[in-house]
Amino acid sequence: MLGSMHSLADAVRRLWRRVAHDGPGPSRRRLVPALAAVVALVGTAAGVVLATAGGKPAGVSGLSRGVPGTRPAPVKSASPVVPMLGGTADSAAQPIPVPVARASVTARKSTRPGPATGSDPVAPLRGLKQADLLVVAPFSLSRQVLAAVSRQPGVTGAEPIEAAKIKINGAFAAVLGVDPSTFRGYAARSMATSDPLWQGVAGGGVAVSYTMGTLDRLTLGGQVTVSGRRPERLPVVAFGTVGIGGVDAVVSDSTATSLGVPAGNAIVISAPPASVALLVARIKGVLPRGAAVEPLVTVVTRSGGTSPVGIAPSAASTSGAMTAAELTSALRAAESRRGLPYVWGAAGPSAFDCSGLVQWSFAQAGVSMPRVAADQARTGPAVPVSQLQPGDLLFYHTDPTDPGYISHVAIYLGNGWMIQAPQPGMDVEVVPASFDSQFAGAIRVSPRIAAALAGGLA
Repeated sequence: MLGSMHSLADAVRRLWRRVAHDGPGPSRRRLVPALAAVVALVGTAAGVVLATAGGKPAGVSGLSRGVPGTRPAPVKSASPVVPMLGGTADSAAQPIPVPVARASVTARKSTRPGPATGSDPVAPLRGLKQADLLVVAPFSLSRQVLAAVSRQPGVTGAEPIEAAKIKINGAFAAVLGVDPSTFRGYAARSMATSDPLWQGVAGGGVAVSYTMGTLDRLTLGGQVTVSGRRPERLPVVAFGTVGIGGVDAVVSDSTATSLGVPAGNAIVISAPPASVALLVARIKGVLPRGAAVEPLVTVVTRSGGTSPVGIAPSAASTSGAMTAAELTSALRAAESRRGLPYVWGAAGPSAFDCSGLVQWSFAQAGVSMPRVAADQARTGPAVPVSQLQPGDLLFYHTDPTDPGYISHVAIYLGNGWMIQAPQPGMDVEVVPASFDSQFAGAIRVSPRIAAALAGGLA
């Protein structure tokens, strides 16, 4: 994707909003051009029902508490910042093997010391780690900063990486630069365990997300144009989701610095989920001016303890829920977009991707929403299917390489219908609400929580 790297100078005063791509509509494949610029990857009611005519929503009318007619199916997935939501929620589904190119690429030497050299440059996987927080800056972070972060109580792993948004084939994509030998354990399981994938990355190739690769119709072993300080042609070595929200592509650290990303401008951190909130405050205290830290997971309390998930718990506070007037405005706005085309990365007013439709529609009601489905899933408490109301958001797992990652969103309209921007080649549509095996859950939007996430403050 063509274009120059964007300045990160204003990262000092605020956490940039995340702009990234989401996956296809339920049970569909979705085209994915990437999105990006050199960027710090940080921060991270009553319903209005549509009246029905002939069984389909026709227009906005009064209030309703209608339950969807569909039943869950038996189980058979300027330079803004990317606050990453952890995509490793528990899932019964098993990830598919990551598609990897057969062709080998010439290895580049890593810019950091490591055990990998020769024909087999990548060390074996030594266990999986949850990516819980991300530190990012518009400049290289010193070894002293890395050491200070690593020493914080509760930190079980701290890995220096590069984090940026760079154009790939003309569209921005969130890209990580990593040492394949040491970073691989932070990736989603299917990606982490793929030796050929990391060998290809170490050799100068790019591993793109499964959605981007398959639905942007990229060719394994083919090449993409990556625009850094100068355009470079990189081979596509694999389709695999890293498991960190919003990340579209992974390259080696040496490739990232060659493209112009400041070396080691980010740190991915692993810690016990219960320690994340406290760690954010502690880590802020040891960061240089201009650096920021953002949680990558949402921690909820369940009867069995705590675990990082992408949907807020039903016990969460509902204070500041949307008013009937706000819901009416948002649903009218969404319905007014019926028939407009799906375009990957588009957020209106004349074209949309799935989360772009949500963001634009709620903005017409004065409600600020995060840009990406995985973050939109954190904007309010979870709602059981039996209690759905118009205006609730429905989320889906559509990436087979990481079945726990939230990659699609739709707006519930009531009476068993939803509106969504489904995939390239299709238009914004009203369809029966889907509760099949890809359904991840639903939330009721809280404007207060949504605004905090949209501003990178949560």
